[in-house]
Amino acid sequence: MAKGPEEWFTQAEYDLSTADYMFDGGRYFYAVFMCHLSIEKALKGLYQKKLEIVPPKVHNLIFLIEKIGLELPTVLCDWVFAINRVSIPTRYPENLVKLQKDFDKERTKEILEQSKEVLQWLKAQL
Repeated sequence: MAKGPEEWFTQAEYDLSTADYMFDGGRYFYAVFMCHLSIEKALKGLYQKKLEIVPPKVHNLIFLIEKIGLELPTVLCDWVFAINRVSIPTRYPENLVKLQKDFDKERTKEILEQSKEVLQWLKAQL
């Protein structure tokens, strides 16, 4: 049996909490990865709720948004495009040292804060 939309959101919240934990431990690019995963799961919850089918096993946030027909506020949409681009590098790092430099504490904190804002907005759409 497939999980329902509420379970997707429960997992999205858990993943965002894990991002906080990774941030506190200095594992910044893993925190970014968990932020992406959190938003992905929330979108899959909306996908299932709106389309009444199990969401596909994809990681592309833009694909999910388009399939749902979701219209995010411009500032959130711009941010989703940005985090969507870092999914692959944080999921499958090619150069660990470079990735650690790319996602320092300050940049990761911004991503984490924005992720929380996006997740709250997505929850309001449920």
